[in-house]
Amino acid sequence: MANYTAADIKALRERTGAGMMDVKKALDEANGDAEKAIEIIRVKGLKGATKREGRSAAEGLIAATVADGAGVMIEINCETDFVAKADKFINLGNTVLEVAAASKAADVDALLAAEYNGRTLGDHVTEEGALMGEKVVVRRVARVEGAFVDAYLHKTSKDLPAQVGVLMAVDSDSAEAQTAAHDVAVHIAAMAPTYLSRDEVAEDVVANERRIAEETARAEGKPEQAMQKIIEGRLTGFFKEIVLEDQGFAKDPKVSVGKVLEQAGTKGVKFARFRVGS
Repeated sequence: MANYTAADIKALRERTGAGMMDVKKALDEANGDAEKAIEIIRVKGLKGATKREGRSAAEGLIAATVADGAGVMIEINCETDFVAKADKFINLGNTVLEVAAASKAADVDALLAAEYNGRTLGDHVTEEGALMGEKVVVRRVARVEGAFVDAYLHKTSKDLPAQVGVLMAVDSDSAEAQTAAHDVAVHIAAMAPTYLSRDEVAEDVVANERRIAEETARAEGKPEQAMQKIIEGRLTGFFKEIVLEDQGFAKDPKVSVGKVLEQAGTKGVKFARFRVGS
């Protein structure tokens, strides 16, 4: 007869994030000793890490924080939504975020190499993934600075942690600028722009879009005298799709995001947007 209860299984699952069968097997092997069971789960998990390398880690969470005029955001992935919503995984995401903020790591490699409790963060993530029995990956990190930075996290499901995250930096910290920055961050979460301003769009991208617009207009038999106006109009439409400042503001599409920021006495400096798995 097993010398542990259903409550013991539940408690150990919450502590490790491991699956029910893995927890039961570990408790059986440990004769009900929870600490020994955790050790067994960790060892078996680390041994299985190589096997998990090829598996897809498409679930996960976004976490963000702002301090001293700098916003930091991370994406950390796992394999299943069960683990994504587990306290242990959420706590790991918070740890990764704390290290990212403290280390000011510019990329994932630097972040994983950062020190955490006497070892690298990468080693800690690997061990935590072993406990959960899943492939866990730190996928992205972003750092955005400005006079004011708003961090917005959006849940696509009430049962899961945030799946979309945005950092929006502006060049003023007035009350009006802060409100506008937040509203624009919410807009970015929904509308997914690629660039802040037209200046950020590479010349070859613009040239290619202009070529496509011209070829399309000619194929449609548009009159030559109207050709340039048609091309510029379609190019403007292209910018409205991908450039934040040119997009119609989600709350009032008749007004551009650039105009919203201007009316608040500020200007966008930089933004970052993450969506889990994309």
